[in-house]
Formats: sequence, C-alpha cells, structure tokens
Amino acid sequence: MVLDLVVTKTNDGYTAEIPSIKGCESWAHDEDTVIEKIIELSSFYLQVPVKQLKIDRARKEDNRIIYKLIFDK
Repeated sequence: MVLDLVVTKTNDGYTAEIPSIKGCESWAHDEDTVIEKIIELSSFYLQVPVKQLKIDRARKEDNRIIYKLIFDK
C-alpha cells in the first residue's frame, strides 16, 4: 500500500501529515525529526511495525515535500 506523506516548512519548524489518515499529524523543529515522529504515529494508526514502513521522496512543491509511505498490510 502507498500513502502520501506531506512535509511542510513553516516559520517555526516543520509539519508532517498523512492526509488519508485523519489526525495523523506532527510538528518538529527540523525535517528529519518530524519524519521520524510521523513514521511512529503512522505505525500506531496503521498497526504496522515501524520496520515495515519505508518512505520515498516523490517531489517538491514550493515549501512542501511530498513523500510516499510504502508498506504491506
């Protein structure tokens, strides 16, 4: 299964969200930390071990970076 993971640079850090999972959002001061946090949160929501989740950078649009979250359910 493949889901979009959107990381947005804001004035005070970075936000990350998986739009197809309601409430799956996170914030941090740097991009690497926000990705780690959203991976942990998505693991909880999807009930999939973190080790089974992989991300792939897809594209960049202005201040947003779109990643693909890839996993087997």
